[in-house]
Amino acid sequence: MRKINLGQKEVIHFVGIGGIGMSGLAQIMNNMGFKIQGSDNNKNKNTLSCVKRGIKVFFGHSKKNIKNSTILVKSSAIKKNNVELKFAKSKKIPIYSRAEVLADVVSLKKNIIITGSHGKTTTTSLVSKILSDQKLDPTIVNGGVINSLNSNAKLGRGEWAILEADESDGSFLKFPINYSIVTNIDHEHVDYYKNFKNLENSFIKFIEKTPPTGKSIICIDSQNLKRVLGKIKNKNILTYGLSSNADYQISNIRYNVDYSIFDLSYKNINKKNKNIKNIKLKLLGRHNVLNAAAAITVCLNIGVSQNIIKKSLKNFSGVQRRMTKIFKKGKNDFYDDYAHHPTEIKSILDGVKNVYRTRKIISVFEPHRYSRVFSLKNEFANSFTKSNLVLLCPLYAAGEKKNLKFSSIKFAKLISKFSKTQVIIIKNFEEIKKYFKKNLTSDEIIIGMGAGLISKYMRGLKAEL
Repeated sequence: MRKINLGQKEVIHFVGIGGIGMSGLAQIMNNMGFKIQGSDNNKNKNTLSCVKRGIKVFFGHSKKNIKNSTILVKSSAIKKNNVELKFAKSKKIPIYSRAEVLADVVSLKKNIIITGSHGKTTTTSLVSKILSDQKLDPTIVNGGVINSLNSNAKLGRGEWAILEADESDGSFLKFPINYSIVTNIDHEHVDYYKNFKNLENSFIKFIEKTPPTGKSIICIDSQNLKRVLGKIKNKNILTYGLSSNADYQISNIRYNVDYSIFDLSYKNINKKNKNIKNIKLKLLGRHNVLNAAAAITVCLNIGVSQNIIKKSLKNFSGVQRRMTKIFKKGKNDFYDDYAHHPTEIKSILDGVKNVYRTRKIISVFEPHRYSRVFSLKNEFANSFTKSNLVLLCPLYAAGEKKNLKFSSIKFAKLISKFSKTQVIIIKNFEEIKKYFKKNLTSDEIIIGMGAGLISKYMRGLKAEL
């Protein structure tokens, strides 16, 4: 990793500052005293948050935006032909990725790096909550807004930094590690890795970066991770899960309307059996119990008290866009969730069905990326079995070129056939409004799912209904 010479006199320009990760890093560096500015094509919550904190934000990309800049930080979403990047290259202005700059910023901290195909944002949030309640004042950089902070990033005065590391473009390999958590490995981001073996190899490299003085916390319930463990040379690995082979074993899971309860057994440093009973988690679903177990494992190993851990999980107020309840209409509850992969969708629906066994579940699903839908179409088709109805929205391309081979009708038929549920094709937001105005009955749970515009659509329903 190349060392970045950051000085307080630098003017650091963030290209794509509206991204959740970019805005968080920009705000942390702004709080550190750096001169920060940025640009983005769109106004959103993240750009608004930056402006509120005194960061200058340009809307639209232009050469003029960077005339006084001495360093550029680019989002992974920014294309190579971006006018600001091209101009910076012509003027020999140094250009760095977000991961490179973040790694440099936290290089003097003790880092807990959290990655995996699913669950890393929630796990990062849980670890952040626990360490904050222990009064360790950690630096936090997350992939979602933590409700208790009303932000996804915080500059702490303590010695610990908790970072969500994105595996989608290999940038998670750039971070210095003391402790790490890997939640799972799934068939994702094949557009970058080309094949699943390359993805696995990157995770192996990540796990092997954890030094002998730290620990790598691995979910043994993930079959792909379990297979990878056989290829790891490191001895400083702790596993968690429901498996009887887990070092930190989950048992006795119970679900309530507002929370999950479980036990966790393990052996302490003196090889004595320990059992934490009745851990109350203010989140639903088996996947969130696993996320909590990961957080507990790492926190116990850095010396956080068991009482603080239990209290933190009980009072955890969640992460935005992770089964966020946005409004209630009569006896109908409307939720917003980031789920855009079959595993995530299935986990959310399983969690909801475990609690609300008799209530009708309506999934308002916005497919994300042509490449993801084509590579996982069979998995998507089987992921809605616990949903009584699916409203299928237009695909959000996320910058990918339109693929004429994609057909909403064929995709809807596939979901209907394999999930054995009704699917209605939705063409735009107006049709979502019309559907619920005409067909909303009583005691339904409506979940918006996706990583594109669906959150905006779901929140827009509140004013319409």
